[in-house]
Amino acid sequence: MTLQDFLIKTLVDAIIVLAGAYLLSGVHVDGFGYAILVALALAILNQFVKPLLIIFTIPATILTLGLFLLVINAVIIIMADWIVSGFQVDSFWWAVLFSLVLTLFKSLFNELYKDRSETERRDY
Repeated sequence: MTLQDFLIKTLVDAIIVLAGAYLLSGVHVDGFGYAILVALALAILNQFVKPLLIIFTIPATILTLGLFLLVINAVIIIMADWIVSGFQVDSFWWAVLFSLVLTLFKSLFNELYKDRSETERRDY
């Protein structure tokens, strides 16, 4: 991933964080700067903490047919709430809903971005 791709992804994630906070009354972000910090915190937590949580909870994930991953995502969001002062999630269930909103919007963006980058590669 290039620096340009990372910056674009971070800015889009910040916009998605703001959209999620706008859609869900239990999630609060104090502004775009804090949304960028939340996006960075989530990126770091997803890179380093989430794999460890997945490994430690493999039995629970298998028993719940993967639904326990929603709990892990909510825990990551709650950890971001602890890290970023201008970001607040009111409860565990709001964190679950917020993770679903983030996942939905990020997957839509990734599809659009993937299509655009494939088109650009074909033009050469």
